[in-house]
Amino acid sequence: MRQELLSLPKGLAEEVSRNLVMVARLIDEDPEQAYAYARIALRLASRVAAVREAAGFAAYATQKYSEALAEFRASKRMTGSVELWPVMADCERGLGRPERALAMAGEPEVQKLDKAGQVEMRLVAAGARRDMGELDAAIVTLQSPELASNSVQPWTARLRYAYADALLAAGREDEAREWFAKTLEADKDGATDASDRLAEIDGVEFVDAAAVEEEEAADLADDLDDADDEDEDEAEVAAAERAADQAEYYDEDDEEYEPLDEADVDVTDEIVVVEDDERDKA
Repeated sequence: MRQELLSLPKGLAEEVSRNLVMVARLIDEDPEQAYAYARIALRLASRVAAVREAAGFAAYATQKYSEALAEFRASKRMTGSVELWPVMADCERGLGRPERALAMAGEPEVQKLDKAGQVEMRLVAAGARRDMGELDAAIVTLQSPELASNSVQPWTARLRYAYADALLAAGREDEAREWFAKTLEADKDGATDASDRLAEIDGVEFVDAAAVEEEEAADLADDLDDADDEDEDEAEVAAAERAADQAEYYDEDDEEYEPLDEADVDVTDEIVVVEDDERDKA
């Protein structure tokens, strides 16, 4: 890519380079933003193959398969390389044309791919078979020396995972479990969710610690609300009892009668006064 950018004026090359760096940095975490940077680079240098390729991958990441396929084809024309052949076939799958993807898997370009490219093409072909509902054919497509090898290569985890997933889809759960376990052995970077798939097969449920904490906090808040409600109820009962006590000593027709809520006199003090008056009369 650096060599291609040298064909551009220095200032333009630097600007294109900055946008391509952002595409590479964001394509996994924020594909839409990566796509925006790719479009800028494409407007600046559409005749640079590396730019067309980056634009293709950004479109692919955002599921704009028709656009991605067009960019990959343009890059292939410019370079003559067949490196993008598998992802071009996968774009055909994305466009709902698995038959074309299978046809591409049988083209002479596949023989020109390196080992990683051939494994990728096998994965795409198996996916196309599954798209067509041909589960058994998908399983057979994935069976290969690369799958059987004990050597761990960059593609090993993905190949084993695809095989395990196809087995599970075909109802061959025991075999699928074995291959998910083999996937886990090869997946040192956690690129697949093989551990989760194993747990699903084994009936193991994972507890989300954050969710548990949120639930406990919500329960505590409910308990506090209930406690506040109980305190309010107790206060209301106490007020009612005081009012009842007051009613025993006052007649509502009495000019001096005042409801407890409006009087500014403690009931206990009133009782003492009444009792003293009665003793004086006696």
